[in-house]
Amino acid sequence: MKIKNILISQPAPQNEKSPYFDLERKYGVKVDFRPFIEVKGYDIREFRKQKVNILEHSAVIMTSKTAVDNYFRIAEDMRLTIPITMKFFCVTESIAYYLQKYITYRKRKIFFAHKTFDELLEIMSKHRKEKFLLPVAKIHKPTISKKLKAAGFSFSKAVMYETVSADLSDLSDIHYDVIVFFSPIGIKSLFDNFPDFEQNGRIIAALGKSTAIAVKKAGLRLDINAPTKEYPSMTMAIEKFILENNK
Repeated sequence: MKIKNILISQPAPQNEKSPYFDLERKYGVKVDFRPFIEVKGYDIREFRKQKVNILEHSAVIMTSKTAVDNYFRIAEDMRLTIPITMKFFCVTESIAYYLQKYITYRKRKIFFAHKTFDELLEIMSKHRKEKFLLPVAKIHKPTISKKLKAAGFSFSKAVMYETVSADLSDLSDIHYDVIVFFSPIGIKSLFDNFPDFEQNGRIIAALGKSTAIAVKKAGLRLDINAPTKEYPSMTMAIEKFILENNK
């Protein structure tokens, strides 16, 4: 089967340096981007049910830009002023700099790791007297909470948003040769929107072990899987498939 067009179930990259655009230029395939999932923020009523007081905490652990957005959205909706003494601990430098969207960076106490959460834990160990707030999604991996408990930190977990299926009615005629998925909820979104979806000759690609499992559980055939030792990125795996089929 010759590959002519590919659907990436994520938002389009914000710059032209994406390797997906390289695939377009190199092999003449058309690559479209359409997120299959969207983030829905908790409203004040839903948030208050958790009985978490934001201002009772002296520090916040930010694990994503989505967490940053929803933390400040909830605070604004509740008409809370985040004190200048509030400390922010971010998993990556890019998340730390994203805080500038809401606060004056140089006037705040902001700390960040470069690669891993374990690295951030080491930084946090110098601030053990703080009471930390951990903003999370409704469905989230328990890894971070377990590590915080094991390390003896005082913290509260606050659900501030959830990931839901996007409305894909504009894709009622799914004509793409390849559909690329990045999470199990992306597979769920496909069937939420198209309960009678049949793969037929379409190529299904999945990033990560949990996504690959979700593809198979849904009764679909998994044709492209990444990362692997040979192909550590999704674009490399797709390129291999194109080279084998577009002859």
